Amino acid sequence: MSRTTPAPPWAALGGYAATRLLGLAALAVASAATGEDGWHRLKGRWDSVWYTRIAEHGYGYEVTLPGGAVHADLAFFPLFPALERAVSAVLPVDAATAGLLLSWAASLAAAWGIHAVGAHVAGPRAGVVLAVLWGVYPTAFVQSMAYTETLFTALAAWSLLAVLRERWILAGTLCALAGLTRPTAAALIAAIGITALATLVREFRGREPRAPRETAPGANRAPHPGRLRRIAPVVAGALLAPLGWLAYIVYVGVLQGGATAYFDVQAAWGNSIDGGVALARFIAGLPWPAALGLCAALGLLGWLVALCVRQRQPLPLLVYTVAVVAVSLVGAAYFGSRPRLMMPAFGLLLPPAAALARLRTRTAVPVLAGLALASACYGAFTLLGSGPP
Repeated sequence: MSRTTPAPPWAALGGYAATRLLGLAALAVASAATGEDGWHRLKGRWDSVWYTRIAEHGYGYEVTLPGGAVHADLAFFPLFPALERAVSAVLPVDAATAGLLLSWAASLAAAWGIHAVGAHVAGPRAGVVLAVLWGVYPTAFVQSMAYTETLFTALAAWSLLAVLRERWILAGTLCALAGLTRPTAAALIAAIGITALATLVREFRGREPRAPRETAPGANRAPHPGRLRRIAPVVAGALLAPLGWLAYIVYVGVLQGGATAYFDVQAAWGNSIDGGVALARFIAGLPWPAALGLCAALGLLGWLVALCVRQRQPLPLLVYTVAVVAVSLVGAAYFGSRPRLMMPAFGLLLPPAAALARLRTRTAVPVLAGLALASACYGAFTLLGSGPP
Protein backbone atom coordinates (compact mmCIF):
# COMPACT_ATOMS: atom_id res chain seq x y z
CA MET A 1 0.00 0.00 0.00
CA SER A 2 1.28 3.48 -0.86
CA ARG A 3 2.11 5.79 1.97
CA THR A 4 -0.24 8.37 0.49
CA THR A 5 -3.16 5.91 0.31
CA PRO A 6 -5.49 6.19 3.32
CA ALA A 7 -4.98 3.11 5.49
CA PRO A 8 -7.94 1.37 7.19
CA PRO A 9 -8.07 2.56 10.81
CA TRP A 10 -9.75 -0.43 12.40
CA ALA A 11 -6.66 -2.22 13.68
CA ALA A 12 -5.31 1.04 15.10
CA LEU A 13 -8.61 1.97 16.77
CA GLY A 14 -9.07 -1.54 18.13
CA GLY A 15 -5.55 -1.69 19.53
CA TYR A 16 -5.83 1.79 21.00
CA ALA A 17 -9.24 1.08 22.56
CA ALA A 18 -7.82 -2.09 24.13
CA THR A 19 -5.10 -0.06 25.87
CA ARG A 20 -7.63 2.36 27.33
CA LEU A 21 -10.00 -0.43 28.44
CA LEU A 22 -7.07 -2.10 30.18
CA GLY A 23 -6.33 1.20 31.91
CA LEU A 24 -9.93 1.51 33.09
CA ALA A 25 -9.90 -2.10 34.30
CA ALA A 26 -6.73 -1.48 36.30
CA LEU A 27 -8.30 1.62 37.82
CA ALA A 28 -11.44 -0.32 38.76
CA VAL A 29 -9.40 -3.05 40.47
CA ALA A 30 -7.23 -0.50 42.31
CA SER A 31 -10.31 1.50 43.35
CA ALA A 32 -11.98 -1.59 44.76
CA ALA A 33 -8.83 -2.51 46.66
CA THR A 34 -8.34 0.95 48.16
CA GLY A 35 -11.94 2.06 48.59
CA GLU A 36 -11.33 5.14 46.42
CA ASP A 37 -13.82 6.46 43.86
CA GLY A 38 -11.98 6.00 40.57
CA TRP A 39 -14.94 7.24 38.51
CA HIS A 40 -14.87 10.54 40.38
CA ARG A 41 -11.15 10.88 39.71
CA LEU A 42 -11.80 10.57 35.98
CA LYS A 43 -14.48 13.21 35.65
CA GLY A 44 -14.43 15.40 38.73
CA ARG A 45 -10.90 16.19 39.93
CA TRP A 46 -8.26 18.83 39.24
CA ASP A 47 -8.62 20.60 35.86
CA SER A 48 -11.86 18.75 35.12
CA VAL A 49 -13.58 20.71 37.89
CA TRP A 50 -12.59 24.01 36.31
CA TYR A 51 -13.89 22.99 32.88
CA THR A 52 -17.18 21.83 34.39
CA ARG A 53 -17.59 25.09 36.29
CA ILE A 54 -17.00 27.11 33.12
CA ALA A 55 -19.50 24.93 31.23
CA GLU A 56 -22.15 25.45 33.89
CA HIS A 57 -21.57 29.07 34.88
CA GLY A 58 -19.29 30.73 32.31
CA TYR A 59 -16.09 32.57 33.10
CA GLY A 60 -15.51 34.75 36.12
CA TYR A 61 -14.54 32.36 38.93
CA GLU A 62 -11.25 32.63 40.82
CA VAL A 63 -9.67 31.27 43.97
CA THR A 64 -7.25 33.09 46.25
CA LEU A 65 -4.73 30.72 47.79
CA PRO A 66 -3.35 31.11 51.33
CA GLY A 67 -0.12 32.57 49.92
CA GLY A 68 -2.04 35.26 48.03
CA ALA A 69 -1.80 33.78 44.53
CA VAL A 70 -4.99 34.05 42.49
CA HIS A 71 -6.10 31.15 40.29
CA ALA A 72 -8.63 32.37 37.73
CA ASP A 73 -10.65 30.24 35.34
CA LEU A 74 -9.50 32.44 32.45
CA ALA A 75 -6.41 30.24 32.30
CA PHE A 76 -8.58 27.58 30.60
CA PHE A 77 -9.44 27.87 26.91
CA PRO A 78 -13.13 27.81 25.96
CA LEU A 79 -13.78 25.09 23.35
CA PHE A 80 -13.90 22.07 25.68
CA PRO A 81 -16.30 23.61 28.24
CA ALA A 82 -18.44 24.96 25.40
CA LEU A 83 -18.73 21.42 24.02
CA GLU A 84 -19.48 20.12 27.53
CA ARG A 85 -22.35 22.57 27.79
CA ALA A 86 -23.66 21.60 24.35
CA VAL A 87 -23.52 17.85 25.04
CA SER A 88 -25.16 18.19 28.45
CA ALA A 89 -27.94 20.23 26.82
CA VAL A 90 -28.61 17.47 24.26
CA LEU A 91 -28.01 14.33 26.33
CA PRO A 92 -29.44 13.53 29.81
CA VAL A 93 -26.04 13.91 31.52
CA ASP A 94 -24.41 16.61 33.61
CA ALA A 95 -21.50 18.71 32.34
CA ALA A 96 -18.90 16.58 34.13
CA THR A 97 -20.12 13.37 32.51
CA ALA A 98 -20.39 15.17 29.18
CA GLY A 99 -16.71 16.09 29.52
CA LEU A 100 -15.81 12.46 30.04
CA LEU A 101 -17.81 11.37 26.99
CA LEU A 102 -16.19 14.11 24.92
CA SER A 103 -12.73 13.08 26.03
CA TRP A 104 -13.35 9.43 25.17
CA ALA A 105 -14.79 10.26 21.75
CA ALA A 106 -11.93 12.66 21.05
CA SER A 107 -9.40 10.01 22.08
CA LEU A 108 -10.66 7.73 19.30
CA ALA A 109 -10.54 10.62 16.84
CA ALA A 110 -6.99 11.36 18.00
CA ALA A 111 -5.92 7.72 17.63
CA TRP A 112 -7.40 7.66 14.13
CA GLY A 113 -5.59 10.87 13.17
CA ILE A 114 -2.30 9.68 14.69
CA HIS A 115 -2.63 6.40 12.78
CA ALA A 116 -3.29 8.31 9.55
CA VAL A 117 -0.22 10.53 10.04
CA GLY A 118 1.95 7.53 10.89
CA ALA A 119 0.66 5.60 7.86
CA HIS A 120 1.30 8.60 5.60
CA VAL A 121 4.87 9.02 6.84
CA ALA A 122 6.07 5.48 7.56
CA GLY A 123 3.48 3.07 6.19
CA PRO A 124 0.21 1.50 7.43
CA ARG A 125 1.78 -0.95 9.89
CA ALA A 126 3.77 1.83 11.57
CA GLY A 127 0.56 3.87 11.74
CA VAL A 128 -1.17 1.13 13.70
CA VAL A 129 1.75 0.76 16.11
CA LEU A 130 1.98 4.54 16.53
CA ALA A 131 -1.67 4.79 17.62
CA VAL A 132 -1.21 1.94 20.12
CA LEU A 133 2.02 3.47 21.47
CA TRP A 134 0.17 6.73 22.08
CA GLY A 135 -2.33 4.72 24.13
CA VAL A 136 0.45 3.28 26.33
CA TYR A 137 2.27 6.57 26.87
CA PRO A 138 3.21 6.83 30.59
CA THR A 139 0.54 9.44 31.30
CA ALA A 140 -1.99 7.96 28.86
CA PHE A 141 -4.46 7.64 31.76
CA VAL A 142 -5.19 11.34 31.15
CA GLN A 143 -6.73 10.26 27.83
CA SER A 144 -9.50 8.63 29.88
CA MET A 145 -10.13 11.77 31.97
CA ALA A 146 -12.29 14.82 31.27
CA TYR A 147 -9.23 16.76 30.18
CA THR A 148 -8.49 18.58 26.90
CA GLU A 149 -5.47 16.56 25.78
CA THR A 150 -7.46 14.17 23.59
CA LEU A 151 -9.47 16.91 21.88
CA PHE A 152 -6.36 18.97 21.23
CA THR A 153 -4.37 15.98 19.95
CA ALA A 154 -7.20 14.97 17.62
CA LEU A 155 -7.37 18.47 16.12
CA ALA A 156 -3.57 18.65 15.86
CA ALA A 157 -3.20 15.24 14.21
CA TRP A 158 -5.86 15.88 11.59
CA SER A 159 -4.54 19.39 10.98
CA LEU A 160 -1.02 18.03 10.40
CA LEU A 161 -2.40 15.35 8.09
CA ALA A 162 -4.23 18.04 6.12
CA VAL A 163 -0.94 19.93 5.70
CA LEU A 164 0.81 16.74 4.57
CA ARG A 165 -1.92 16.28 1.97
CA GLU A 166 -1.74 19.99 1.03
CA ARG A 167 -5.29 20.73 2.17
CA TRP A 168 -4.34 24.08 3.63
CA ILE A 169 -7.77 25.55 4.35
CA LEU A 170 -8.79 22.48 6.33
CA ALA A 171 -5.46 22.51 8.17
CA GLY A 172 -5.87 26.16 9.14
CA THR A 173 -9.47 25.65 10.27
CA LEU A 174 -8.58 22.69 12.49
CA CYS A 175 -5.62 24.61 13.89
CA ALA A 176 -7.90 27.53 14.73
CA LEU A 177 -10.13 25.12 16.69
CA ALA A 178 -7.05 23.69 18.42
CA GLY A 179 -6.19 27.27 19.34
CA LEU A 180 -9.47 27.49 21.22
CA THR A 181 -8.62 24.31 23.12
CA ARG A 182 -5.14 24.63 24.62
CA PRO A 183 -2.32 27.22 24.68
CA THR A 184 -0.05 24.49 23.27
CA ALA A 185 -1.68 25.29 19.93
CA ALA A 186 1.16 27.79 19.53
CA ALA A 187 3.29 24.77 18.50
CA LEU A 188 0.79 23.76 15.83
CA ILE A 189 0.52 27.34 14.59
CA ALA A 190 4.31 27.45 14.27
CA ALA A 191 4.32 24.16 12.36
CA ILE A 192 1.75 25.36 9.84
CA GLY A 193 3.33 28.81 9.52
CA ILE A 194 6.87 27.52 8.96
CA THR A 195 5.68 24.88 6.50
CA ALA A 196 3.64 27.47 4.61
CA LEU A 197 6.66 29.78 4.42
CA ALA A 198 8.85 26.95 3.15
CA THR A 199 6.19 26.07 0.57
CA LEU A 200 5.96 29.65 -0.66
CA VAL A 201 9.75 29.99 -0.91
CA ARG A 202 9.88 26.77 -2.90
CA GLU A 203 7.07 27.97 -5.15
CA PHE A 204 8.65 31.34 -5.91
CA ARG A 205 12.04 29.78 -6.54
CA GLY A 206 10.46 27.59 -9.18
CA ARG A 207 10.37 28.64 -12.81
CA GLU A 208 7.26 30.42 -14.01
CA PRO A 209 5.77 29.62 -17.42
CA ARG A 210 7.10 31.77 -20.25
CA ALA A 211 5.40 35.12 -20.74
CA PRO A 212 3.44 35.65 -23.99
CA ARG A 213 5.55 36.97 -26.86
CA GLU A 214 3.58 40.21 -27.04
CA THR A 215 4.60 41.17 -23.50
CA ALA A 216 7.21 43.89 -23.75
CA PRO A 217 10.60 43.18 -22.17
CA GLY A 218 10.80 44.62 -18.69
CA ALA A 219 7.07 45.22 -18.44
CA ASN A 220 5.35 44.47 -15.13
CA ARG A 221 3.62 41.11 -15.28
CA ALA A 222 1.00 39.75 -12.89
CA PRO A 223 1.82 36.42 -11.27
CA HIS A 224 0.83 33.49 -13.42
CA PRO A 225 -2.75 32.33 -12.64
CA GLY A 226 -1.54 28.79 -11.99
CA ARG A 227 0.86 30.03 -9.35
CA LEU A 228 -1.85 32.13 -7.72
CA ARG A 229 -4.10 29.09 -7.50
CA ARG A 230 -1.33 27.17 -5.78
CA ILE A 231 -0.27 29.82 -3.27
CA ALA A 232 -3.70 31.20 -2.33
CA PRO A 233 -4.74 28.16 -0.20
CA VAL A 234 -1.30 28.11 1.44
CA VAL A 235 -1.60 31.75 2.50
CA ALA A 236 -5.23 31.35 3.56
CA GLY A 237 -4.45 28.29 5.70
CA ALA A 238 -1.52 30.02 7.38
CA LEU A 239 -3.68 33.07 8.15
CA LEU A 240 -6.54 30.96 9.52
CA ALA A 241 -4.29 28.89 11.79
CA PRO A 242 -3.67 31.41 14.63
CA LEU A 243 -7.16 32.92 14.73
CA GLY A 244 -8.58 30.75 17.53
CA TRP A 245 -5.55 31.17 19.78
CA LEU A 246 -5.37 34.91 19.14
CA ALA A 247 -9.11 35.35 19.62
CA TYR A 248 -8.98 33.98 23.16
CA ILE A 249 -5.83 35.92 24.07
CA VAL A 250 -7.52 39.12 22.84
CA TYR A 251 -10.75 38.22 24.67
CA VAL A 252 -8.94 37.89 28.00
CA GLY A 253 -7.00 41.08 27.27
CA VAL A 254 -10.18 43.06 26.64
CA LEU A 255 -11.92 41.51 29.66
CA GLN A 256 -9.01 42.25 31.99
CA GLY A 257 -7.94 45.50 30.42
CA GLY A 258 -4.39 44.59 29.44
CA ALA A 259 -2.66 43.21 26.35
CA THR A 260 -0.72 40.66 28.42
CA ALA A 261 -3.64 39.74 30.68
CA TYR A 262 -3.80 36.08 29.65
CA PHE A 263 -0.10 35.59 30.32
CA ASP A 264 -0.51 37.34 33.68
CA VAL A 265 -3.30 34.89 34.55
CA GLN A 266 -1.06 31.97 33.61
CA ALA A 267 1.82 33.42 35.63
CA ALA A 268 -0.45 33.54 38.68
CA TRP A 269 -0.95 29.80 38.21
CA GLY A 270 2.84 29.38 38.10
CA ASN A 271 2.86 28.70 34.36
CA SER A 272 5.11 31.49 33.11
CA ILE A 273 7.92 30.87 30.62
CA ASP A 274 11.28 30.92 32.41
CA GLY A 275 13.53 29.21 29.87
CA GLY A 276 13.84 26.03 31.95
CA VAL A 277 15.05 27.64 35.18
CA ALA A 278 12.29 25.99 37.26
CA LEU A 279 13.13 22.60 35.77
CA ALA A 280 16.82 23.03 36.58
CA ARG A 281 16.02 24.06 40.15
CA PHE A 282 13.71 21.10 40.57
CA ILE A 283 16.42 18.70 39.43
CA ALA A 284 19.01 20.39 41.65
CA GLY A 285 16.75 19.96 44.68
CA LEU A 286 16.31 16.21 44.22
CA PRO A 287 18.41 13.53 45.94
CA TRP A 288 21.19 12.55 43.58
CA PRO A 289 19.76 9.15 42.55
CA ALA A 290 16.45 10.78 41.60
CA ALA A 291 18.24 13.65 39.87
CA LEU A 292 20.37 11.20 37.93
CA GLY A 293 17.29 9.24 36.87
CA LEU A 294 15.50 12.40 35.75
CA CYS A 295 18.54 13.52 33.76
CA ALA A 296 18.57 10.09 32.10
CA ALA A 297 14.89 10.54 31.21
CA LEU A 298 15.62 13.96 29.70
CA GLY A 299 18.52 12.39 27.81
CA LEU A 300 16.12 9.78 26.42
CA LEU A 301 13.77 12.57 25.39
CA GLY A 302 16.61 14.33 23.58
CA TRP A 303 17.55 11.07 21.88
CA LEU A 304 13.97 10.62 20.65
CA VAL A 305 13.99 14.15 19.21
CA ALA A 306 17.29 13.36 17.46
CA LEU A 307 15.76 10.17 16.05
CA CYS A 308 12.83 12.20 14.70
CA VAL A 309 15.32 14.42 12.86
CA ARG A 310 17.30 11.42 11.57
CA GLN A 311 14.06 9.79 10.45
CA ARG A 312 13.54 12.87 8.26
CA GLN A 313 10.01 13.40 9.43
CA PRO A 314 8.02 15.86 7.32
CA LEU A 315 8.63 19.48 8.27
CA PRO A 316 5.21 20.21 9.85
CA LEU A 317 5.31 17.11 12.05
CA LEU A 318 8.90 17.73 13.11
CA VAL A 319 8.33 21.41 13.95
CA TYR A 320 5.16 20.57 15.88
CA THR A 321 6.86 17.81 17.88
CA VAL A 322 9.93 19.85 18.77
CA ALA A 323 7.82 22.90 19.65
CA VAL A 324 5.50 20.94 21.98
CA VAL A 325 8.51 19.44 23.77
CA ALA A 326 10.20 22.84 24.05
CA VAL A 327 7.10 24.58 25.40
CA SER A 328 6.67 21.79 27.97
CA LEU A 329 10.23 22.17 29.24
CA VAL A 330 10.77 25.93 29.29
CA GLY A 331 7.76 26.77 31.45
CA ALA A 332 7.66 27.11 35.22
CA ALA A 333 4.76 24.69 35.53
CA TYR A 334 4.31 22.04 38.21
CA PHE A 335 6.85 19.37 37.31
CA GLY A 336 4.41 16.47 37.48
CA SER A 337 2.35 17.96 34.64
CA ARG A 338 5.23 18.10 32.13
CA PRO A 339 4.87 14.53 30.81
CA ARG A 340 1.17 15.23 30.29
CA LEU A 341 1.95 18.49 28.47
CA MET A 342 4.24 16.56 26.11
CA MET A 343 1.69 13.84 25.37
CA PRO A 344 0.28 15.58 22.24
CA ALA A 345 3.78 15.36 20.67
CA PHE A 346 2.99 11.95 19.18
CA GLY A 347 5.76 12.39 16.59
CA LEU A 348 8.21 11.40 19.35
CA LEU A 349 6.76 7.90 19.17
CA LEU A 350 7.17 7.50 15.41
CA PRO A 351 10.79 6.20 15.50
CA PRO A 352 9.97 3.39 17.97
CA ALA A 353 6.72 2.74 16.09
CA ALA A 354 8.63 2.28 12.84
CA ALA A 355 11.12 -0.01 14.60
CA LEU A 356 8.35 -2.16 16.14
CA ALA A 357 6.52 -2.26 12.81
CA ARG A 358 9.53 -4.00 11.29
CA LEU A 359 9.29 -6.83 13.83
CA ARG A 360 7.14 -9.90 13.40
CA THR A 361 3.66 -9.67 14.84
CA ARG A 362 4.37 -12.40 17.39
CA THR A 363 7.20 -10.23 18.75
CA ALA A 364 5.59 -6.78 18.49
CA VAL A 365 2.28 -7.73 20.14
CA PRO A 366 3.79 -8.98 23.43
CA VAL A 367 5.97 -5.87 23.62
CA LEU A 368 2.95 -3.60 23.18
CA ALA A 369 0.89 -5.69 25.62
CA GLY A 370 3.60 -5.38 28.27
CA LEU A 371 3.78 -1.63 27.77
CA ALA A 372 -0.01 -1.39 28.00
CA LEU A 373 -0.06 -3.29 31.29
CA ALA A 374 2.70 -1.13 32.76
CA SER A 375 0.94 2.04 31.63
CA ALA A 376 -2.39 0.83 33.08
CA CYS A 377 -0.86 0.06 36.48
CA TYR A 378 1.01 3.35 36.60
CA GLY A 379 -2.15 5.21 35.61
CA ALA A 380 -4.21 3.61 38.36
CA PHE A 381 -1.52 4.39 40.93
CA THR A 382 -1.25 8.02 39.82
CA LEU A 383 -4.98 8.65 39.51
CA LEU A 384 -5.59 7.41 43.05
CA GLY A 385 -2.74 9.54 44.37
CA SER A 386 -3.01 12.97 45.93
CA GLY A 387 -1.57 15.25 43.24
CA PRO A 388 -2.90 16.33 39.86
CA PRO A 389 -1.45 14.76 36.72
